[in-house]
Amino acid sequence: MSLYSELFYSTEINGLFSEKNTLAEMLRFEATLAQAQAKNEIISETSAAIIVDCCDVYLIDIERLKLEVKLGGNAAIPLVKQLTRIVKNNDVEASKMVHLGATSQDVVDTAIVLQIKAFLTWLESKLNQLRQLLIVLTQKHRSTLMIGRTLLQQARPITFGLKTAGWLEGVVRSQNRLMEIQPRLLKLQLSGAVGSGNSSINQEVHRAMAQELGLTPSFSWQTQRDSFAEWAGVLGVLVGSLGKIAKDVSLLMQTEVGEVLEGAAEGKGGSSTMPHKRNPVTCAALLANATRTPHLVATVLSAMPQEHERSAGLWHSEWEVLVELMTLTAGSVERAIELVSGLEVDEKRMLANLEVTKGLIYAENVSLALAPKIGKMQAHELVEKACKTAIHQQKHLKEILLELQLDMPDLEALFKPENSIGLSLELIDEVLRVMNDSN
Repeated sequence: MSLYSELFYSTEINGLFSEKNTLAEMLRFEATLAQAQAKNEIISETSAAIIVDCCDVYLIDIERLKLEVKLGGNAAIPLVKQLTRIVKNNDVEASKMVHLGATSQDVVDTAIVLQIKAFLTWLESKLNQLRQLLIVLTQKHRSTLMIGRTLLQQARPITFGLKTAGWLEGVVRSQNRLMEIQPRLLKLQLSGAVGSGNSSINQEVHRAMAQELGLTPSFSWQTQRDSFAEWAGVLGVLVGSLGKIAKDVSLLMQTEVGEVLEGAAEGKGGSSTMPHKRNPVTCAALLANATRTPHLVATVLSAMPQEHERSAGLWHSEWEVLVELMTLTAGSVERAIELVSGLEVDEKRMLANLEVTKGLIYAENVSLALAPKIGKMQAHELVEKACKTAIHQQKHLKEILLELQLDMPDLEALFKPENSIGLSLELIDEVLRVMNDSN
């Protein structure tokens, strides 16, 4: 595809959407149509058998077909012409039955749905793998203390497991969306020229063909593109959720933070000029894909208001955009698996970073503990003033509070990070329980 095909994409999925495989799915449509018509006595069994035998992608002159696409405006027209000639060389009567009653959009739309179906099988497997990796990571770091950050500033202690549980939840929600969309997405398109059908593609043929292809029989959706728009949105959300993981990791990898690192590998993350660097290259790929996909989703959404019964241009705009969305999604999922499986966590650095503010992150603990004794507003004002003093004098907040000789025998406990993580452990355990119940 390009110099960057190994960075942004998945080689395996690139093959699924290759020219040859796309044409093979279109030929599968034609073969299955002939079989369904023969089953319902619209064409002869002999003609159907000949058509099926000729629906072999290796018999197609792909380079010639590509040159002819611009004449017909889609790949189905030159493909059907080539297929008809191939069948005619074997049987003249059978050649009259090729593509009987169907239209080019029936072929193009059903072929992409068949590719989506295969892509979903691959995607579900990979997301299950990523899900399991995140479960293991969350279990391992359930109690690993670190600082939580809001607006890029240190806020309150949490555990790394709480952060990874959030990543896990995002992935699982996308898995649920993928399951929910399938009945609306995996539909046969077989409606003829204007969506009204005809005697050659009657309801019996429609049902037989859908069953053979593993799709759902459907009313014409030639210019009702909501299912593809929903599919694009689901993929965009998934890639964005994986980008969120990459964003967190890349920020935690900053030299000044240094709490996690991408897994090491020979030649990975190096700089062309600075030998000391270990760059977040996997995160960069994930974030690049997460930046590109929203615009592709927008293109599919923009193509929804299609004219009448066949669109001029809006339908056409979907073809490569949908493929690009799926190939970028595949690349993101593979990179996310690589990132999570190799992630290196520096627990000591996480503990050290908890002390960067010299106790300021525990200010809320102190304020809440004082509130019942002196009132909420007074407690807030007192602790706020103590924080300013600590910053000005470059002292630890606990030292300032001790100087104030407050009646707080539990002061020491308020400055322990494990006492400041709220319900982190309970929340993590609930996420893991739900994951175990669903497995």
